[in-house]
Amino acid sequence: MTTDTNTNTSTSAASDAESNDTKTTPADASTQQAVLEADSVDHDYGTVSVLEDVSTTVDTGTVTALIGPNGSGKTTLLRVLAGLLEPTSGSVSYRGDAAARRIGYLPQQPAFRPGFSVLETLRFYSSLVGADEAETDAMDRLETVGLADAASRPVEALSGGMTRLVGIAQATIGDPPIIVLDEPASGLDPGMSSHVFDVASELAADGTAVLLSSHDLALVDRTADDVAVLDNGQILHQDSPANIQAALEVDSLRAVYEESVAAEAGTVRVQGVTDE
Repeated sequence: MTTDTNTNTSTSAASDAESNDTKTTPADASTQQAVLEADSVDHDYGTVSVLEDVSTTVDTGTVTALIGPNGSGKTTLLRVLAGLLEPTSGSVSYRGDAAARRIGYLPQQPAFRPGFSVLETLRFYSSLVGADEAETDAMDRLETVGLADAASRPVEALSGGMTRLVGIAQATIGDPPIIVLDEPASGLDPGMSSHVFDVASELAADGTAVLLSSHDLALVDRTADDVAVLDNGQILHQDSPANIQAALEVDSLRAVYEESVAAEAGTVRVQGVTDE
């Protein structure tokens, strides 16, 4: 899914009246710049406040990861930043020219039109968003996510992991400068989860700003250039994993999580194992 922002800043009506050696080297730091910025964003569902005074930036050529417990507001923040929800107050700004203000978005549970092959799905979506990419372009996108051999497979016959990868390939159509991935590894086996994060890292290395959420702290630590810790609708910390660990005087991202949300990390995955 790709969203298209019609103005350079999305502002609510209320203001007018959310590492290690395997990490892929990101784009050169000298070329990195903030491509998305949230300023004092709140979002309410009726009388329920989900996001409160959230300010954050996302840079080109980096992977930014949101971590936090269930119900902390991660999905709402991603949807606000992707332009799918209007903030109750505050603003979201997108840098760059008008042609660059399209955002690729992968929801937690991507769904595709049945009866189409993987390749036909990408070609169909391309026509919907006005990209009209050639078949060779669609195959290149499948090659990027490792699904070129599945191009002719019906989408309804795909595994959960393959469905997520098709969703990522679809999100890159039109080459948006920002790609938002909501829990891209949720429910996947460790090997497929690792591959999904590798794809995210490769997209960032090519200059895309990748914003994702995850409970898999090992993969986040391995992949993310920047981590935002979200709890009760507020960002408690945002920096590189190493810098956050140093600031809190802990030695792991799991310890950061436990220290920040004052709870045991019972719903997060570490080294591919989920603690129940």
